Amino acid sequence: MNPFTNSIYSRLFWRKANNLLTTIISANSLTGNIINKNSRVGYIYSLSIILLFAACNGKIENTEEKSATGIRPWSENPGYWEYKGKPLLLLGASNNDNLFQLPNLKSHLDSIAMIGGNYVRNTMSDRDETDEKAFLKNEDGKYNLEQWNPIYWQKFEDLLKLAQERGIIVQIEIWDRFDHAREQWQTDPFNPKNNINYTYIEAKLDSLYPDHPGQNKQPFFFTPPSLEDNQLLLKYQQAFVEKLLSISLDFNNVLYCLDNETSGKEEWATYWAAFLREKSGEKTIVLTEMWDHWDLKSAEHKRTLDHPERYDFIDISQNSHQTGEINWHNAQYVFNYIKSNPRPVNSVKIYGSDAHGAWLSRGITTQHAVETFFRNILGGFASSRFHRPPHGLGLSNPSIQSIRTIRKIEEKVKFWDLKPMMDRLSDRVENEAFLIGKIDETYLLYFPSEGEVKLDLNAHNKEFKMSWINLKNSEWEEPILLKGGNKLSIKTLTNAGSLALIQAK
Repeated sequence: MNPFTNSIYSRLFWRKANNLLTTIISANSLTGNIINKNSRVGYIYSLSIILLFAACNGKIENTEEKSATGIRPWSENPGYWEYKGKPLLLLGASNNDNLFQLPNLKSHLDSIAMIGGNYVRNTMSDRDETDEKAFLKNEDGKYNLEQWNPIYWQKFEDLLKLAQERGIIVQIEIWDRFDHAREQWQTDPFNPKNNINYTYIEAKLDSLYPDHPGQNKQPFFFTPPSLEDNQLLLKYQQAFVEKLLSISLDFNNVLYCLDNETSGKEEWATYWAAFLREKSGEKTIVLTEMWDHWDLKSAEHKRTLDHPERYDFIDISQNSHQTGEINWHNAQYVFNYIKSNPRPVNSVKIYGSDAHGAWLSRGITTQHAVETFFRNILGGFASSRFHRPPHGLGLSNPSIQSIRTIRKIEEKVKFWDLKPMMDRLSDRVENEAFLIGKIDETYLLYFPSEGEVKLDLNAHNKEFKMSWINLKNSEWEEPILLKGGNKLSIKTLTNAGSLALIQAK
């Protein structure tokens, strides 16, 4: 690939050339050599040839090595993630959507890593009052969409760097519909009244978009040629994405999601998926789209499920708007749908908190969030993260203990070795218990609250050891011996939710 045909690699090329030239000039100065104008030109020419050769071999940033060690579907089980050559389960809980704008970012990442978290969400949003915008503002208070705000982009780079140092994977959402509608539109740099680059008529935009962005009435999301072909606005959108990639491609801990819970046209997502692939050059990226529909069986979600060639993984965060048994069955529908060509299934947002009163009547509570987290992990999800407050638990005691509990279980058994085995449970009522296991070896039983079910061990005439883990403190109770060869009645010791690990001796 010629680096000069790709703006991202062109920037990488000249950045490296300039740094290396400066180093050589400094070295010559220290040894007393004087570099005149002609020799400087010679240096630039020579270095350009050397670096061009390296770039054409795709190695300026060791792209092959980064792709091989970066986050990607696990080669041995593509339903889970692999990072630096090892499989891993992504778990997280963080307190902001656009995490890179967080003032206490470093300490927040430290706290996440300390409890076993390795997964965060980052929208590129700048709609909060204290947020940095992506573009520079002039003396008249208007933005220039052709000049970047270095603080905004440095914050983004800092997030990726700090996260990578802590082994944390960052799932980026490039576009967020909430940035460009209702009151947020009034301060949006893309709003013509706020920039010097175009008028309302030129950009085919309006001064007000008062409807919920889920109505998809904002022309901002119709710019691709296959939709409204708004080349003027599209030019600035493309520049934004290229600028993002010029930073993110230097890191191997990034997952790309095109939108936050979009109800946009399929052509919008298709365009940006292709654009990211093209502009990423030889660097392998993994990307998806997050659709808004709460029903995973809807045609909207088929846009991702039916196109593994376009979307490397699936994010079904919106399923956490569903409660109890429906939450479980809808997710299992997805796993069954893709079983012939499995991909990682992520949930970068788990909704639910007693602090968000508007959703309590639907059952989207703190208890719901904890239940959904455990159902996700038992159900085969490759990632799960608690959404930020007040719509989620963020980094709080319930989320911390939930993550710690899963990590404690991973010390004894890996979730990718277990499969749902609900047919082995009887005397069970709706949402009472959920079972995964490996026949004749291991069973993991989750009770969202108190309960009692029968576990079928008729085919296994051997002894098992059952250990309960306390979800309040993530500590194991003393093991109990069980005798197989029949149906065993398993009853919880508490009404606060329980997990029992049953393993053959």
